[in-house]
Amino acid sequence: MAIKITVASIAQMVAPSLDEMALIAEEAFRSLPDEFHALCGDLVIRIEDFPDEDVLDELGCDSDYDLLGLFTGTGLPHRTPSVSGLMPNMVFLYRRPIIDYWAEHEETLGAVVTHVLVHEIGHHFGLSDDDMARIEMAADAGEPGTMQ
Repeated sequence: MAIKITVASIAQMVAPSLDEMALIAEEAFRSLPDEFHALCGDLVIRIEDFPDEDVLDELGCDSDYDLLGLFTGTGLPHRTPSVSGLMPNMVFLYRRPIIDYWAEHEETLGAVVTHVLVHEIGHHFGLSDDDMARIEMAADAGEPGTMQ
């Protein structure tokens, strides 16, 4: 009898592999509104175990586990059509820090991955951490005009 592994079953396992985490991220991305997909265009999503030392140093992180995800590239509002040869915008999701966070919180792994992915895509859209914090606080408070 073959065992069928689904994204939902992977999210219940302990410490999914890089490939399994990529499946969870793909599922999270597919669940986002079509408007997100249209605006993401050539955005590349990569799963790595940890950020590299240069990234940790540049961001002033004290631990390999301080960073769950990272956007690199030029946000949509800052792109100009006259500039060619740019590398594609990328979102990195860091498997081990995400798993650590998941183990310490009540959220499902899929919910954590989705949250980190949406946060990093927000940077692709040109939003700062402060912008996203305000949006999340407004949504949590149920303010009119926010997504719930």
